Amino acid sequence: MFRLTVRDRVMIAHSFRGEIFGPAQRTHGATYIIDAEFRSETLDGHNLVIDIGLAHDALHNVLKQINYQNLDQLTAFKGQNTTTEFLAQWIWQQIAEQIANGNLGDHPLCGLLITLKESDVAWAVYDSPLG
Repeated sequence: MFRLTVRDRVMIAHSFRGEIFGPAQRTHGATYIIDAEFRSETLDGHNLVIDIGLAHDALHNVLKQINYQNLDQLTAFKGQNTTTEFLAQWIWQQIAEQIANGNLGDHPLCGLLITLKESDVAWAVYDSPLG
């Protein structure tokens, strides 16, 4: 299995609903480091998993939708607890849609893994096959 990973970061504000979240029910900020890992069983005709520039642009373009935003105020997240796990899946879905639409070129991708690092001791992952 071949893997290519790109990284970016995003700063957001949000709050959670539910007593389980304790003080995080109040509005608070988070700075996430996000890794997007593209997977392929084979390389393409140029010996690439995916063009690294296109991969980085795809991640960056998704993240700019939420960067410096209060997620509680965005229509896309209305009624959701925007946990680290939830956001990992949301980012995966946004990039997978770009791949399906051919926006990242014609590469034999078989999987995508998104990692959101909330700190050096806590992170969440969403990993799923493509196609």
